[in-house]
Amino acid sequence: MQEVKDSKQATVRIGYDGRVHKTFRGPLARRRFENETRVLKYLEEKGCPFVPRVLEEDADSLYMVTTNCGAIVQKISQRKLASLFEELESYGVRHEDPFSRNVTYNADLGRFCLIDFEFATILETGEGFTLAELEEAKANERKHGE
Repeated sequence: MQEVKDSKQATVRIGYDGRVHKTFRGPLARRRFENETRVLKYLEEKGCPFVPRVLEEDADSLYMVTTNCGAIVQKISQRKLASLFEELESYGVRHEDPFSRNVTYNADLGRFCLIDFEFATILETGEGFTLAELEEAKANERKHGE
């Protein structure tokens, strides 16, 4: 397996079969895992073609396997970036981390795709988790940990 990301929040590896293996860790790992899983399944139900599909999940180990959406893009215009996240909202989800680090290019599909739905909101129900909520939780931990 090829390691793609190893951070305080997650380890991401791509298997030889192309599937993406992600293990959540760090602050509020369970909540981030549950949110990403819920949002990706919602988007699959809505027929969104430019996001990963959940293939496996293990809530006990905070581990998931998804389809691969291509390579991380190195450059994308602000206009294209905004239009991609706007297109996602037409499927009922707001990506609460709308930056180019969450954009891939899938040559098979011939299009840009979105990844990393730890911080996303389902507009219809309001279910979700935001970066602001994570920062607030971290601040509360520091405040109560002192």
